[in-house]
Amino acid sequence: MTDLTEPSTFVPGPATERAFRDALGAYATGVTVITTNSDLGPLGITANSFASLSLDPPLVLWSPARFSRRFEAFTTAPHFAIHVLGADQMALGRHFAKQGHAFDLPGVALNAQGIPVLPGCLAVFECALDAVHEGGDHAIVVGRVLSARHRAGAPLVFHGGLYGGFGDGFSRD
Repeated sequence: MTDLTEPSTFVPGPATERAFRDALGAYATGVTVITTNSDLGPLGITANSFASLSLDPPLVLWSPARFSRRFEAFTTAPHFAIHVLGADQMALGRHFAKQGHAFDLPGVALNAQGIPVLPGCLAVFECALDAVHEGGDHAIVVGRVLSARHRAGAPLVFHGGLYGGFGDGFSRD
């Protein structure tokens, strides 16, 4: 990790890719799992690229990486669900970071569009695909929110390549 006690300016490029990733990692984000259906069945992926976009109409976005084997399934899926993970759901985030098709988890239900919905999350946004935009080595997937729900609780946070929660420290993936 780059020493941030004395910040230096750099131009992002191949020679400074690690420094650029470290600079981006200074921004703490929440952790989400996005689920959909694919030709091979239910599919999930862990992502920290989620953001709200619009209240009217209700739109959210997330950005899958082009190098992901799950990229095409998520950028062409007509429906998907975004699950905001709680601090107690680190194992769920790690599970879908590695295992996209493993849905043999307790409490998983299908919504009206047949999309797997995970239990116990801080928030769930059930979406219809609204648009997909180019975004360099990622795509920007915009979803129109059809249904949403949330509960109280502390979020799972990703910062500097580590998972953690508020006040409880961070751990390596």
